[in-house]
Amino acid sequence: MDRKLLGRRIREERLRVGLTQEQIAEKVNVSTTYIGFIERGERSVTLEKLILLAECFQLPIDALLHDAQPQEPEARERQLKMLWNLASDSEQETILSIIKVITGKPGGNHP
Repeated sequence: MDRKLLGRRIREERLRVGLTQEQIAEKVNVSTTYIGFIERGERSVTLEKLILLAECFQLPIDALLHDAQPQEPEARERQLKMLWNLASDSEQETILSIIKVITGKPGGNHP
């Protein structure tokens, strides 16, 4: 297993879900310094910690072990739902407005 690739994937996922190294370290019960080492590929990560990291990112472990590939529709949907749930009401309104502009569709209950 390529530690640098794994570290890069962990960092990408941490940033994707909007967590700091400190927040991840607390959830995985390690030091912030250790998370930094992992993200830079300077330290290996145990299977136990890898499982906890994958749970933090709401991903299967294999998603961390492989280089980024185009997301399947289900993965995009999970990511959108997670980001939507993290957004405030005003941010959700902004997101809806942007989607309407991008798609050229006014929204509503019709496809």
